[in-house]
Amino acid sequence: MILTRTEDAIIARLRLGLGRMVNEVGSYGGELDDGLDEAIRRFPAAWVTFGGITKTEPTSTSQQKFKASGQFVVMVGERNVRGEVAGRRGGPSQGEVGTYPLIYAVRRLLSAQDLGLPIAPLLPGKVRTLFNTRLERQAFSVFACEFQTAWIEEALPRDHWPTPPAAGTPEAESSPDAVFTRYQGKLGQPDPDWLRTGLNYHLTPDDGKADARDLITRSNP
Repeated sequence: MILTRTEDAIIARLRLGLGRMVNEVGSYGGELDDGLDEAIRRFPAAWVTFGGITKTEPTSTSQQKFKASGQFVVMVGERNVRGEVAGRRGGPSQGEVGTYPLIYAVRRLLSAQDLGLPIAPLLPGKVRTLFNTRLERQAFSVFACEFQTAWIEEALPRDHWPTPPAAGTPEAESSPDAVFTRYQGKLGQPDPDWLRTGLNYHLTPDDGKADARDLITRSNP
């Protein structure tokens, strides 16, 4: 599924790009919900999550293909040096202003990237503050960095059911519709094999009847 592949690709790129700048990069699993004090002990960190589909619109007159627009969010948690300085002296001094390196690094690594996937290049969006807190006289912040993208989704023909590739074929696991096989959802019948093609030739003036015919039979691979 394109959403899972995109999230995994974002995580992989951040792990490589951020290097030792963070202690961990992963898919968000409620780390901030388990208690901020516990999450802080894992900082600096970056967690990736799917932020939802914001718009879907048809891209063909047949209404079978749709352009879906959505967002992914990278939550970054790090020490807030500016907050510590403000708490000590009432404000940061010159040279202590650039204290959010993870925000810069995440946007630098992901902006305008398509990650080798059939999606629109990631467009950087809002950066929102989620938390500001202190622990043992140190200040910490958590930010949400938003990225917009889009991809094409293809609808099923009316009254049809999914027809994923047969189990054991190379396409079986990579197909998004494999989920229906895995969880025993209702499946449709695969399209019949293309065996023959008929060609009719009409001479001018055309009387509506074919003047010659060819039948091309497809040989077995």
